[in-house]
Amino acid sequence: MADEKEPKEKKQAKPKLEAKPKGDAKPKGEAKAKGGGKAKGDSRRKGGKEAPAGPAIGEAEPPARIPRLREHFEKRVLPELMKRFQYRNPMQVPRLKKIVVNMGVGDALQNIKMLDAAVAELATITGQKPSIRKAKKSIANFKLREGQPIGCMVTLRGPRMYEFYDRLINVALPRIRDFRGVPMKSFDGQGNYTLGITEQIIFPEINYDKVEKIRGMDITFVTSAENDEEGQELLRLMNMPFRLRQA
Repeated sequence: MADEKEPKEKKQAKPKLEAKPKGDAKPKGEAKAKGGGKAKGDSRRKGGKEAPAGPAIGEAEPPARIPRLREHFEKRVLPELMKRFQYRNPMQVPRLKKIVVNMGVGDALQNIKMLDAAVAELATITGQKPSIRKAKKSIANFKLREGQPIGCMVTLRGPRMYEFYDRLINVALPRIRDFRGVPMKSFDGQGNYTLGITEQIIFPEINYDKVEKIRGMDITFVTSAENDEEGQELLRLMNMPFRLRQA
């Protein structure tokens, strides 16, 4: 007779672990973060440097500084123009809309590196990256083809416009040799004024030792004036050093 098979032993059930009472649970603040056992609040950037502390929640950021020339316009120039031209609404007062600085680089036709130097100098003067200007049509006498880069330009608005205007009239123009003021005949009939500068080294931002070639530039002040009389009075009150008319 075959041996009777022994009955299989029943698997013993594992005792269930008793749940710990809630009172013994650790608070969340004492829980350790992964990777080194540091709390989340003490996490650092790679390389062992601490992350810079940001502004506190609910703390207001300091207000941006208003350019002094804009403040001068709002406090003195605007009331004076309203009285001079008898405007009824402050929005009728002509304002300075933008300043366009254009630098032509004819040498770029033979050496493109001259254009790179002009772009770097104009960016240093204005604090804004210039845009490259290209020829609109071909001119055989100048060996110029359509689309070739021939200069660079910057358009300034807002605070940068006021800061550039301030540095121009108070720092750069007085450094011109035998400076006696800027001419008043360069208005275009619509209140816009264009000023020609023959040397870029009058700006203190330019290092004379690193200048490859002396270049000039055209600076156009675009206003919202309707005629030259309003535009001239606006720039005069904003301290533009116009040349006195000779009797």
